[in-house]
Amino acid sequence: MPLGAPVTTLADGFDAPRPFEARYRLEIRGWPGATVRHTLSQESLHWTSDMRFSIAVAGGEERSRFAVEDDQIRSLLYSSSYSLLGVGDRYQLGEDELSHLDRQAAIVDLSRRAGRESCTQAAPCAIEFVDHRGRDEHFQYYDNDEVQRVSVPAGEFDTHSVILQDVDKPDRHLQIDFHPDWPGLILSAEYYKDGRRDTTLRLTQFDPSESASP
Repeated sequence: MPLGAPVTTLADGFDAPRPFEARYRLEIRGWPGATVRHTLSQESLHWTSDMRFSIAVAGGEERSRFAVEDDQIRSLLYSSSYSLLGVGDRYQLGEDELSHLDRQAAIVDLSRRAGRESCTQAAPCAIEFVDHRGRDEHFQYYDNDEVQRVSVPAGEFDTHSVILQDVDKPDRHLQIDFHPDWPGLILSAEYYKDGRRDTTLRLTQFDPSESASP
């Protein structure tokens, strides 16, 4: 499904990021649903990814500043905050504390690589990033060739679909459907734990005609 301006492809074959603003519907088993706002914007030579949600009893925000250098993404600053029933905390990691990509930058990086690398279930690729405290997270991922197109509240789209598996928790996996032309834009995500679907995320709003201008 074509959206907005033509895709700019870098010399290495990966798509260059483009600014956007999106909204998702978040459903977590046992919790009320929430709207998530996701913004990807450019600031001079850097990019910023901001994702936040709020419901009556809880809220959260993650913000990443990163640089895109050909086929590589480099995290520069990562901040996050979480609250539950009025009690929470804030975290911030500078470039020297980021041993790997932060979670927000990792989403953009993975979406650019999805469908462009030979990652299979028999021979998965590795991806490492840090959580909000700076602790290393180790995952493997592979292309989900069974899914070529998804239908979500925002419409029907072609997709690059991947399966992520937590190396330390083999009973859990995450399926993410990325838009093939907008790095970082999630169409759908499903998180499974102990064989049960625990969390879902669905794209509900995306208007590149307003958000994609330089």
